[in-house]
Amino acid sequence: MKLVVAIIRPEKLNDVLEALYRAQVTGLTISRVRGHGGETEQVETYRGMTVKVELHDKVRVEIGVSDPFVEPTVRAILAAGKTGDVGDGKVFGLPVEKVDRIRTGEEDRTAVTPGTSEESGV
Repeated sequence: MKLVVAIIRPEKLNDVLEALYRAQVTGLTISRVRGHGGETEQVETYRGMTVKVELHDKVRVEIGVSDPFVEPTVRAILAAGKTGDVGDGKVFGLPVEKVDRIRTGEEDRTAVTPGTSEESGV
């Protein structure tokens, strides 16, 4: 199991969501975040003062997936989130030791894989 965490441009969110849907990846969390990577610094004038704007608006997408869904998830995000410009973002694959679904008590693989539940008998 992995936690796939992607930091993407806000304007690419709909494209990424559509790509994930087509890859049959469900169950995700989205957060608005600010950060700085390889983008060049912007300088703005605010009330007569010059201010460096170092943080950029981004979207953080978190998806818990079982092993068979890791590569399709990453490929979908990479393809849909790419503009080719600096600041497109990053995708991280973090190991997950334990997952429990609160509603059903399902654990680990069955808790993160759609269609594999105690109820369906898979």
